[in-house]
Amino acid sequence: MSSSLRPTTFADLNFVLTAENHPDNRDFVSQWTRQQHEEAIADPNTLHFIIEAEGAVGYTILYGLTDPHQSLCIQRLVITQKGKGYGKATLRLLQQLAFETWNIHRLWLDVKDYNHRAWHVYESVGFQLEGILRDCVRKGDRFESFAIFSMLKPEYPTRRS
Repeated sequence: MSSSLRPTTFADLNFVLTAENHPDNRDFVSQWTRQQHEEAIADPNTLHFIIEAEGAVGYTILYGLTDPHQSLCIQRLVITQKGKGYGKATLRLLQQLAFETWNIHRLWLDVKDYNHRAWHVYESVGFQLEGILRDCVRKGDRFESFAIFSMLKPEYPTRRS
């Protein structure tokens, strides 16, 4: 399954907010306001994209395009149609853009430690587990841990199959 990216517009934000707050996604991603998404769209250090494959199937936010250390964070990846390969296809496209177009050295992301579906997808496209940030975020009366995954530019060519 292939997917493509296009810049998110303010007109897309109803879709973005609905996708983010859907029961399949809301436990795994931070909830932003419309204003926070508008600010991300306007930020020159942030890329906010709609993922398309026969219509909108998700969105992604990348942060750090101007990072002097050439480290780009996939801050958000939300897919609305699960199990169709759109997440994996989008990650491969992001890897290609990061390493071949934007000359990034390190592409990284964090994921809640209990999101095993996402772990599998990240590992399947060559991301390496760096470690766990234990109890780093408070959610209500409990704490959540995050796993950090990354891929370095020298690792990218060995994973493009």
